[in-house]
Amino acid sequence: MTRSEPVAPEGAAHEASYGMDDARRLLPRGLGIAHPVLVERALGSELWDVDGRRYLDFVAGIGTLNTGHAHPRVLAAARAQMERFTHTAFQAAPYASYLRLAERLIARAPVRSPAKAVLFTSGAEAVENACKIARAATGRPALVSFSAGFHGRTNLGMALTGKVRPYKQNFGPFAPEVHHATYPDRVRGVDSDEALARLDDLFDATVAPERVAAIVIEPVAGEGGFLPAPAPFLRALRERCDRHGIVLILDEIQTGFGRTGAMFATEHAGIEADLVCVAKSLAGGFPLSGVVGAAELMDAPEPGGLGGTYGGNPVACAAADAVLDVIEEEDLIRRADAIGARLKAAAEGWRARWPTIHDVRGPGAMVAMELVDDGDPRRPRADLVRRTVEEARARGLLLFTAGMHGNVVRFLPPLVTSDAQVDEACAVVEAALEAAHAAT
Repeated sequence: MTRSEPVAPEGAAHEASYGMDDARRLLPRGLGIAHPVLVERALGSELWDVDGRRYLDFVAGIGTLNTGHAHPRVLAAARAQMERFTHTAFQAAPYASYLRLAERLIARAPVRSPAKAVLFTSGAEAVENACKIARAATGRPALVSFSAGFHGRTNLGMALTGKVRPYKQNFGPFAPEVHHATYPDRVRGVDSDEALARLDDLFDATVAPERVAAIVIEPVAGEGGFLPAPAPFLRALRERCDRHGIVLILDEIQTGFGRTGAMFATEHAGIEADLVCVAKSLAGGFPLSGVVGAAELMDAPEPGGLGGTYGGNPVACAAADAVLDVIEEEDLIRRADAIGARLKAAAEGWRARWPTIHDVRGPGAMVAMELVDDGDPRRPRADLVRRTVEEARARGLLLFTAGMHGNVVRFLPPLVTSDAQVDEACAVVEAALEAAHAAT
């Protein structure tokens, strides 16, 4: 089988007996579905629904498939591990694949040495455990995160998240001692100096820095609209954390593994974190996450304080080992920059044609365009974004939205996407924008 010739799996006919009406009947409405497309199979940057229709997938599992759907190296590694054993619970009976992956993550993560690593299942677990480690190491209760940030749907994850709808609405009360600072946002006039001044105000008026265990931040705010934190801002955070004995936690869950044109987005700022959270593209679609951090911090929790039944599942570890090989051997970090440059060049052309496209941004292949009225960020055009995404889907391209007001189109193509596929997607987006503007 070549990568361009997918084979329908056994049981496809059975899957085709279900549809989106069944999803509405069987599932709660809180499980929001962006695209009413029932997937049958996928390969590389493409997927097919149960009716045989092909789509370019520029959602990629919300940035989980940097190596694409069903990469043969990843599948082969997972299959080989499945033939040996699928689960023991590492804390009960450990295995070498967990240790090998931990060693490889320690070697690549931008954290202070010497370092250690621990594996979990989901991104939210990684964030929660990083906060546990920071609290155990410092003996302090408070946490600081940022507006526009997203850190998961667990109780502490929601508390850290800086966006109410839909992630926090009606779900409180939340974990205490979580405080929100302002994330830098040049579109809305909040530069690094202003954001830092507001953080210092928070320390003066709300929580003393001596009570703060950790500052948690995404180097590019994903759900907030692909807002990159400027390098000087991240360097200043590093300095403040050092000054006050605060643990700096970098949430690299969406930005890691080549997405931004570096293995980790933190590298663009030239700093080292104390703890780094990883997940999403770590294992090519298999559920796996982790925390990598300075050894003296990682050793703070007592034995048994960290772990989880499925954390570091051996099949996921084998897949992740293959993912790291693919990223290196296929030069996907450099490919991210090439894909992003191609997307941004096209988006700047659309911006010249449609002034509603107020901003085009994002490092590497983490690209977004924000739509507003009359160049005013206070007048977001979420309606136009929704229509654009719908028109793109009708033409065979899956996109995703983002932003505090839902007025950002985000592009997360797999890093194995070809130039021809990028150009095809750009042609679809242009037609979708034209149709959406004509209809609104």
